[in-house]
Amino acid sequence: MDTIELQINLDPKRPWSEILVAELSDLGFDSFVETETGILAYGDATLNVEEILNQTSLNDGFEGKSDVTHKIIPHQNWNAQWESDFQPVLVEDYASILAPFHDKSVAKGVVATIQPQMSFGTGHHQTTWMMTKALFELPKMPDNVLDMGTGTGVLAIFAEKLGATEILAIDIEDWSAENAMENAKLNNCTQIEVKCGDIDLVPNAGFGLIIANINKNILKAQMPTYAESMALDGVLLLSGFFNSDVEEMIDFCAPFNLILEKRFQKDEWAALQLTKTK
Repeated sequence: MDTIELQINLDPKRPWSEILVAELSDLGFDSFVETETGILAYGDATLNVEEILNQTSLNDGFEGKSDVTHKIIPHQNWNAQWESDFQPVLVEDYASILAPFHDKSVAKGVVATIQPQMSFGTGHHQTTWMMTKALFELPKMPDNVLDMGTGTGVLAIFAEKLGATEILAIDIEDWSAENAMENAKLNNCTQIEVKCGDIDLVPNAGFGLIIANINKNILKAQMPTYAESMALDGVLLLSGFFNSDVEEMIDFCAPFNLILEKRFQKDEWAALQLTKTK
């Protein structure tokens, strides 16, 4: 599968780079790298870039200067391209997300090794960074964990490294599920079951922790299943939305007896930690 690389340079960069990542992720792009001047977005080479850009803030709302270019990366060159873009990710002193080719001497805390592929969740995006931080700040890692929209599997990997013994990781994209399985093996994780599919695969299993880093609309649509599938006093970690959406999400979760315990913010993005009360 050939890949399209979309390079967008922005002035001003904030908050537009985060807005465009959210918009492009809904429009078919799968991976993102933040640059000094904007973003790189990656997706299937069949994507119609002009049509997609017309549906973003670049066409309606952005009042700064932008420069947009794109190119096709042949399938065999994908990993080489990632190696040039993929930098180690350090989540404070808690954790490090490295590729196999990185120098491990730069690592801090618990290390997850992620083979870069076409999957969202390498840790470079603010939402994955916050979710990783949230995992490490839990008082105790529950045994039974659901990672919904697992991407590379990095959050499921950290959950196991922190003590979870039964982890279900689900992603709607088959190549993401395959990558998550590869990364679980790469990290010697044996407690992660990866499935390709959607919310209908989630059992009513009394999960002690549900991780969902997707986007606001999908989170809201899937909230009834999250609530039904959680144990009493279980924890729900949500991200994939902006700080401006936080109050909306808190209010939306309340009727499901999901009560805010903690909130995180990185740049314009937010994450929430909620507890099921009854």
